[in-house]
Amino acid sequence: MRAIIVTQSGGFAVEHLPDPVPAAGQVRVQMVGAAVNPADLNILEGWGREAAGIAPERRIGLGLDVAGVVDMAAPDVHDLPVGTPVAALTFPHAPYSAAGTAAGYVIVPAADAAPVPDGIDLLDAATVPLNSLTADQLLARLGPARGRRLLVTGAAGGVGGYAVALAACAGWTVTGLARPSDAEFLTRAGAVETINSLEGVTGFDAVLDGAKLNEAALRAVGDHGAYAGVFPGLEPEPERGITIASGVVVPDGQRLREMLALTAQEKLEARRAGTVPLEAAARAYQALREGGQRGRWVLTP
Repeated sequence: MRAIIVTQSGGFAVEHLPDPVPAAGQVRVQMVGAAVNPADLNILEGWGREAAGIAPERRIGLGLDVAGVVDMAAPDVHDLPVGTPVAALTFPHAPYSAAGTAAGYVIVPAADAAPVPDGIDLLDAATVPLNSLTADQLLARLGPARGRRLLVTGAAGGVGGYAVALAACAGWTVTGLARPSDAEFLTRAGAVETINSLEGVTGFDAVLDGAKLNEAALRAVGDHGAYAGVFPGLEPEPERGITIASGVVVPDGQRLREMLALTAQEKLEARRAGTVPLEAAARAYQALREGGQRGRWVLTP
């Protein structure tokens, strides 16, 4: 198979690797689409590898999101037969991974994969796992909604867009911090208000800080409120009785089924910025570095 492999110089190359074979409890997914995320840039820039505890000498690939078709399953896997369209979140440094999801075939624990419902293009499905599960797991750290007021920073971004929609579905009263041009999207997602600045903003019950504004976002939280950051170790120091939380996303096939079902029901919006083959991946990584785009670039075999 062909796969993107990170080079020692911090770049990447498309290489030919042996086709992987699933072990017990695993399936092999023939990749149709693999989303490009900031985590890929973090690995290319080196500090993401260090943060994940990946040995400098280990060869790894790129990509955490995959959508495709099960083309091989271990004998003990019975609920994802060959031919099932699936999506999954996995990690390029997982012990069972020969590469990341930017590869012709991807090995995934069956428990981490979810069937893609009819009506969802697999290229769109590839944009769902990482960002939806990250938003969902961060919202869980903020406690029950109960009509509380939530501010989402970076509300039109990958994690932020899902956070707005999932929070609105759960009963939060959501305000999104984003550009004026994103107001229509945020209204569709369920935000009651879009703001463009944090100046003078206070009194929210909670903030999900998708833009990593840290102390500036913390000032928007009322006393004894809650703050959730998207990257462990970069959170602001607690103050005024505010609970600080963050966390590394974990794969969850059952919850991903629910995310995909909500996507099929158009309660969540899968956004794709563009699609390029593996050989043109540099274009997608550069677009991500430049920022300002909405949705995820998706790589194809």
